[in-house]
Amino acid sequence: MKLSNFNFNLPAELLAEFPAENRDEARLMVVNRKTQTIEHKLFKDVLDYFGEGDVMVLNNTKVFPARLYGNKEKTGARIEVFLLRELNAEQRLWDVLVDPARKIRIGNKLYFGDDDSLVAEVIDNTTSRGRTLRFLYDGSYEEFRAKLLELGETPIPKYINREVTPEDAERYQTIYAKEEGAVAAPTAGLHFSKHLMKRLEIKGVEFAEITLHVGLGTFNPVEVEDLSKHKMDSEELKITQEACDIVNKAKLAKKRVCAVGTTTMRAMESSVSSSKTLNPYEGWTNKFIFPPYDFSVADCMITNFHTPKSTLLMMISAFCGHDLMRKAYDEAVKEKYKFYSYGDAMLIL
Repeated sequence: MKLSNFNFNLPAELLAEFPAENRDEARLMVVNRKTQTIEHKLFKDVLDYFGEGDVMVLNNTKVFPARLYGNKEKTGARIEVFLLRELNAEQRLWDVLVDPARKIRIGNKLYFGDDDSLVAEVIDNTTSRGRTLRFLYDGSYEEFRAKLLELGETPIPKYINREVTPEDAERYQTIYAKEEGAVAAPTAGLHFSKHLMKRLEIKGVEFAEITLHVGLGTFNPVEVEDLSKHKMDSEELKITQEACDIVNKAKLAKKRVCAVGTTTMRAMESSVSSSKTLNPYEGWTNKFIFPPYDFSVADCMITNFHTPKSTLLMMISAFCGHDLMRKAYDEAVKEKYKFYSYGDAMLIL
């Protein structure tokens, strides 16, 4: 499979600017690999496809307000700083992206907040847009983190060309988010409401939680025609023994194991045994899944609709089968499903 196999025409108006009014009332396309059929439902109808003993695996990462706006010393130029990951808590070192990058050099200082109470010094260039910042703040580490959260903005994707609203702080977060560390939401999970999860629980569906802190690398464009040459950025991953026990018990009982989102699928496929069971893991993963690929753990998945040539679309193709994926996406465009982070959902059985 080549990069060009994953191109398609996506009309701009199908990129979702806002979430559905109610989380569980986004549209849902149900794609059945066995029967090669497609059904059109609402997300809350997932209830009809799962029963007692089935397991849904959720990514419980929590998005932090990673986008900051500061002013460059002397010139006062407004600079966007996107926090990627903390490198050293004690020294308050962070890996970031800056925009516009051409103005930001080693030694420059940036001031944040109306009172300039938070200052950062550029200490290294990492990529064309990447920098390492050392934050200078009078106060404890807890106070520093609280300041970052106070000044930061919900990092909704750049394609959403509007001001961030207070609603985004709630809606660009799953209702089960716990472990802070993601700079982008695991978007398939955004469709779950408390009411829907309770109804699934009443039916006997179990939930297993893993943590994969989504980084911007997930959305990096693939720039090589030969997919085997593309390298994913590493993302932090934690799979507990408890999650493994829930998943492996369901597999043994031949119950459904559903990966909620591409991040969850990638997380599970990063730590499997030779007998195709899930293993505990704590570390990093840069796993890139593209066709052909033999999946070991989940036998169904929930995902959003992805953009052309994205690594996420490649994983869907590997799981769904390329021809059926193309058929489903042609149907989605025709039926005006909403794409990307705030878009509609797909259940692949």
